[in-house]
Amino acid sequence: METLILILHLLVTVALIALVLLQQGKGADMGAAFGSGASGSLFGASGSANFLSRTTALLAAIFFVTSLVLTWFSGRSHATAGVMQTLPPVQTRLAKPVVPASMPPVTGQAVSGNDRSKAGEIPK
Repeated sequence: METLILILHLLVTVALIALVLLQQGKGADMGAAFGSGASGSLFGASGSANFLSRTTALLAAIFFVTSLVLTWFSGRSHATAGVMQTLPPVQTRLAKPVVPASMPPVTGQAVSGNDRSKAGEIPK
């Protein structure tokens, strides 16, 4: 069912693009007033705007309905298996802190690399 609606959606999209490109804009009315555009139109001078605009509105409505239905199908298929449900649980705390064997024990004093440095002294 979803595949049929997707095919209908794509066909309506192509037809909608074609109909919009067939229609004349409002700026073309000036040329038609002087006789340059009305005789060469496909549907005549008066019938083109009514037929094309109604067909475009119908195809636009079908496009919106198929978009909503495809969105509904998409949401329904992913509701059971979301990304957050498939992740393993995260371990938040370690039972025992891991300390490398090569680290000296912490005594509370600042350790400096040079014993003769005066970095730990506070001037008075």
